[in-house]
Amino acid sequence: MKNSFFLLFLLACSCNYFQPKKKPQSIARVGKNYLYKSDILTLVPAGTSKQDSILLVRDFIDRWASQKLLIEAAEKNLSNTKKITYNALIKQYKVDLYTSAYIEDVVKNTVDTIVNASELKKYYNENKENFKTNGPLVRLRFINLSKNNPRFETIKSIFFNYTKNDKNFWKTYALQSKSFAMNDTVWVDMSQVYIKLPFVTPDNRDEFIVAGKRIEKEVKNDVYLVKITNVIDKNQISPYDYIKPTLKEVILNRRKLELIKKFEKDIINDAIKNNDYEIYK
Repeated sequence: MKNSFFLLFLLACSCNYFQPKKKPQSIARVGKNYLYKSDILTLVPAGTSKQDSILLVRDFIDRWASQKLLIEAAEKNLSNTKKITYNALIKQYKVDLYTSAYIEDVVKNTVDTIVNASELKKYYNENKENFKTNGPLVRLRFINLSKNNPRFETIKSIFFNYTKNDKNFWKTYALQSKSFAMNDTVWVDMSQVYIKLPFVTPDNRDEFIVAGKRIEKEVKNDVYLVKITNVIDKNQISPYDYIKPTLKEVILNRRKLELIKKFEKDIINDAIKNNDYEIYK
């Protein structure tokens, strides 16, 4: 009897001995991995209720445990061939990530980001055939008024015969409109036209979107006054003003690529000069 009791005592002690002890400030454990209070200090946004905070923390702990258990299972059960392959990919990914981040910093601090107008114009003239329109472009002006507006006829007359001298008039009466756009020197694509002029659709577009056309269209209790200034069809050379932002990005990207090539060449040459790089024959 005494022997049996002593054996049970040893078994109980053994179980407690091999059970990993909770580390100070730890809130969870998976195998030899511990999650600490410091790991979740910024997890819960300020003002979150106690109940939501508990759910947020518990979900984070469960996901942390799941990842630890899965990686342990993967390391035990994946074949050596797969592990060798994946480790090589991980190593290469680190190289790519570090080098691309470093080059990005170098380029960011070195590249000239100023593109003057003459350079933009020169690049456009030399490469305009590469910048074709993906769809029709339109220059227009419009105003959306209530058909019961007491000054409707006056507004209509000035709208269709608009000049720069009418700016003060529009400062007063544009506020009476539901929507308007008077700058007809800006090119817009058809997606914007469909939004601003809901009576225009892909099916009836050719009826309304014609250069020089004047439109007076009643829609429920509103009246749209529209003047189409100009239209460029799909697959035509994009206007300089419309493509200008894209031209700047293209030129800057070209500068960056040239700078990267020069940087990579210089770093090789410097290494050769300093005897840090050599190819054995």
